[in-house]
Amino acid sequence: MTAALPRQAVPPDEPRRPAENPGHKARRRALTLLIIGLLIGIPAGYLVISANQSRNSGKDKEAKYAATGLTPGLPSRVQSRLYQVTAPHPADSPASYETNNWKTSRLYVQFRTNDAGLDAFLESMGTRRAELRKGDIAIGARDQKVSGWRFTGTGPWWGLTHAQKNPAPTQDVVVNMYDPKNPVVYVVSRTVP
Repeated sequence: MTAALPRQAVPPDEPRRPAENPGHKARRRALTLLIIGLLIGIPAGYLVISANQSRNSGKDKEAKYAATGLTPGLPSRVQSRLYQVTAPHPADSPASYETNNWKTSRLYVQFRTNDAGLDAFLESMGTRRAELRKGDIAIGARDQKVSGWRFTGTGPWWGLTHAQKNPAPTQDVVVNMYDPKNPVVYVVSRTVP
């Protein structure tokens, strides 16, 4: 059994509080309910917004990785670094696609650029325009089928294979010089994981 503790007496110099009137009590209760509502509602709203953003992000990634061909846009920075394919500025109508398996990973990229852009692109790969060979379709039939590219239209077509020692990627490049001031570049960069 526990003994009840005595109540502490109110100090004699402190005045007694007046009884709370009904209006004040209602305002105090309303303010308490508002604070509780905000403490619960704000985090709950945040969770709903975060869940929607997370679900949308997953759908975007699912669509990206479910793609079965070139999709508009440049490759990500990580892909550009890994495959050593840096699109120059300007790069019009870019498209890219990545495939991976246990044996080889490939990045397919196409874009239109200008003379200076083509030179900058080739230089970023470690090669130069003089290494391009007229009529050399360096991208093989398998990669053409995967990417949907057909190198049979108006040309001239120029190409090169920039082979590097593993783990650095090897790039096959085909350039359509139909409009020499605005060449269209097709690249397949492959690396062995």
